[in-house]
Amino acid sequence: MYPTAQESALILEVENLMKDAMAKCDPSHDEFHVQRVRKTALALANAASPRPDLLVVELAALLHDVLDKKYVSAEQAADPYGFFLPFFTSMAEKHGVDLVQDGRARLIAQVVDNISWTTETKLKKNNLWSEWHENCVELHCVQDADRLDAIGAFGIMRCAAYSAAVNRPLYIPPGQPQLREPAVQHFHDKLVLIRDRLKTAPGKVLGEKRHNVLISFIASVEEEYNISIPEATLDM
Repeated sequence: MYPTAQESALILEVENLMKDAMAKCDPSHDEFHVQRVRKTALALANAASPRPDLLVVELAALLHDVLDKKYVSAEQAADPYGFFLPFFTSMAEKHGVDLVQDGRARLIAQVVDNISWTTETKLKKNNLWSEWHENCVELHCVQDADRLDAIGAFGIMRCAAYSAAVNRPLYIPPGQPQLREPAVQHFHDKLVLIRDRLKTAPGKVLGEKRHNVLISFIASVEEEYNISIPEATLDM
């Protein structure tokens, strides 16, 4: 039964590592975002048939933003396996779960290295999208979970939080000079495209509902900016 006592001890260690790493990030990428991704990834994995390696899914979900290029140096982010290897080696000695020896440490690092939207886009553009990317269910579960947290209600709040952290304007009226891309443009450039790049069956179902939340929100932004008061209201 998953997880074993040894696996539970290892998961707790990874969770603590994640909390320390995410403490420096803004609310769009804090430990609570990671915990939501973890919860969703495990739900997707438990619904999959055949079921993927749950330990790989859970640990990859916990670690997926530890090396996010927005918050760490390019040098650190360049080699996830090398970065996590000393930690996983020490965990084998401490808890008896040797992810290095059984190859799962490398798979976890590989999933972490391939989750991002930007990475997938570049790989496909350069014809480097492989059979592994197409078929790795562990990758798909964590990737879908991360993308689902970028859309819907939480996605809207996260976009606003990140925009505030980097001092990005929320909305720029048409015709005004745009020194920086407004937050609302991020919805058009990426967030509304996520639904069609989800990979798991239950992820696609969840994605449809959250996508509709985005569409409604964008429509509300435009409606509120282009304010129009019905004549009937003026007579009241």
